[in-house]
Amino acid sequence: MTDIFYERLSFLDSTYLAMEDRNAHFHVASVMVFDGGSLVDGKSVNVGLIRDFIESKLHLIPRYQQVIMTVPFDGHPVWVDDAHFDINYHVRHTSLPHPGNEKQLQDVAARIFSQKLDRFRPLWEVWVVEGLEDDKFAIIGKVHHCMIDGMAGVDLLKVLLNFWPSTDIEEAPLFEPRPAPTRAALLSDEVSRRVRQPMDLVKGAAGFLRGGDAGEELTHRARAMSKALSSGWLQNADETLINPHIGPNRRFHWTTTPLADVKDVKNRLGGTVNDVVLATVAGAVRTFLEQRGSETDDVEFRIMAPVSVRSEDDDSMTGNNVAMWLLDLPIDLEKPVDRFKAVGERTAELKDTDQALGASLLVQAGSWTPTTILSLAARLAATNIRPFNMTVTNVPGPQIPIYMLDAKLEVHYPMVPLWSTHGLGVALFSYEGQLAWGIVSDADSVPDAPEFVDAIDSSFKKLHTAAKRRKKKVLTS
Repeated sequence: MTDIFYERLSFLDSTYLAMEDRNAHFHVASVMVFDGGSLVDGKSVNVGLIRDFIESKLHLIPRYQQVIMTVPFDGHPVWVDDAHFDINYHVRHTSLPHPGNEKQLQDVAARIFSQKLDRFRPLWEVWVVEGLEDDKFAIIGKVHHCMIDGMAGVDLLKVLLNFWPSTDIEEAPLFEPRPAPTRAALLSDEVSRRVRQPMDLVKGAAGFLRGGDAGEELTHRARAMSKALSSGWLQNADETLINPHIGPNRRFHWTTTPLADVKDVKNRLGGTVNDVVLATVAGAVRTFLEQRGSETDDVEFRIMAPVSVRSEDDDSMTGNNVAMWLLDLPIDLEKPVDRFKAVGERTAELKDTDQALGASLLVQAGSWTPTTILSLAARLAATNIRPFNMTVTNVPGPQIPIYMLDAKLEVHYPMVPLWSTHGLGVALFSYEGQLAWGIVSDADSVPDAPEFVDAIDSSFKKLHTAAKRRKKKVLTS
């Protein structure tokens, strides 16, 4: 007889479940546009072939055939195999009125992103969208954040997409779900775990302190945790027009920036691609707020930027291995180059003080928190505390073409979930020479989100122009 199977969710993964409510949906998502390849025949897309292809890959990502079960009384979530898994529920099909345009695709994506995932099924959906002009089609993917982080999402692309076109579909092994524990057995295991917990805490503390030089390592980690705490997690950022209590409806817009232009800015001014991104966002936020009559000079506008702490030898493609930078954007500065320099100084400080390590250690410490307290704390944080004003996440992707079967990926627009007091969120994905921006917004409180997208384009253009001028000044001096 097959042994029963279950796996506890990590502290961070459980937090994303606990923070979700009617209005704040914690799924990450994307819109991927493909050229047709052999998958498009006239106006129709061979959805059955795409479904078969995705199903053939699921044995490589077993979390996608698992559901959430909770420990009795304690309420901690665990993963168990879905005994009733049905690929047809997860791979869906919709169509635009041919020839579908970009605005119509954005509207469909917004409708899909506005709907919570069903907790009684594996927490993902894929929508195949046909009807796009020029024989293209789109895939809109949606996965709960408790299953995946940004870097894991890139790894998933490696499973579903190839670096060469092919129409071959491998025969997948038969999915045989392992029996889930009974509620009584799950409760019994949890009681045993609680009995062992004091010893586990001692072992965990030993591992926490372990390093090459225990004294120096402890000092370094303590400083990193102190810096992470003092960065703003325990205090509210200033409230702005884009920080209301949101509703359940989303809008999704996008734009693209040539990656060569982004690198040109960082090469002329120093810094990194991410510094260019954050400086661009700072300029866009400044413009967007000023256009609505809001002051920016004395506003502390803080963003959260996820930073991967996944080790090089960690080949898992699910779960969250991220820490979170908190960074004040210099929206009070008028000149683009000044904003860029200020961003660069602040990101350099974050690296020097190892805030990512500190935030990661705080998450580890939080893993000792009982689930009932965790759930309460997560809900309070989601509704009453606003340590930052916006999420900005930037994930690098491959710079060479990739394919699903023989359909080439043209562009990939990512989406980050909105917290309960965030009206806007920004996610980026670089691929084949372009930086794709996905802008998600709350439909009720930020109905003019397209103007923020325009502000992104304008902010980068001004930064690039200013950077080129600065280069000429240096050359003539």
